[in-house]
Amino acid sequence: MGQIFSPTTNTLAKLSIYGAVVVPLGILFGGSAISRSPYNTNVGVTLNQPIPFSHKHHANELGIDCRYCHTSVEKTAFAGVPPTHTCMSCHSQIWTNSPILEPLRQSWRSNEPLIWNRVNKLPEFVYFNHSIHIARGISCNQCHGAIQKMQVTSKGFAFSMKWCLDCHREPEKYLYSDEAHPNMTPQDQALSLYKKIQSGVELTPREEALKEGLPYQATAAEIEKGKELVAKLKVKKEQLADCWTCHR
Repeated sequence: MGQIFSPTTNTLAKLSIYGAVVVPLGILFGGSAISRSPYNTNVGVTLNQPIPFSHKHHANELGIDCRYCHTSVEKTAFAGVPPTHTCMSCHSQIWTNSPILEPLRQSWRSNEPLIWNRVNKLPEFVYFNHSIHIARGISCNQCHGAIQKMQVTSKGFAFSMKWCLDCHREPEKYLYSDEAHPNMTPQDQALSLYKKIQSGVELTPREEALKEGLPYQATAAEIEKGKELVAKLKVKKEQLADCWTCHR
């Protein structure tokens, strides 16, 4: 009796078995890679803005305090976007004929606000309060990356829930006190990094990591000091990972 199936059928059968394992894994891996890529998270992706505002120039080169533009960062949940008159407090005197600033001048003349494309936006079901983080001495760079290096602002981190929970579950790894300035308030410490960078003073390893927007592995001694700071600042660590803290 002749063969019903040709010899190639064995090869096809083996490939189908391998494919049943490899293809689903490939789909999972590919989907995971895409979901974590800038295509989905927008990390490092710059958006079109009415004016290409440079944090590198204003915060780093000129040394303008973050609070001059983000006036509510220490007081409310929202850091605030500077209104036209804040920008014009300088640009009515300097760069008055720059073509790149014409949208700003038009906004001033028409009394119509500039419409900025929001770079860092959490889902509507997530609550975040800037003021409480600043009050505990958390640097802007901890969440926004190396903002002082950005010619045009882009998202520094993906803001995944795990990323937030890493800090909320072990705040002692992220809270620290500037030993060079022990009497500095946590609020001032949170924003003093840029003054240090501008002045060229030697930074600690933690500050170097913050400067570059990189993760930092706290040492055992730093973690112990962090635990003391958690108690001193009355951080309710047992509540930080509760769902209601961020989902209200």
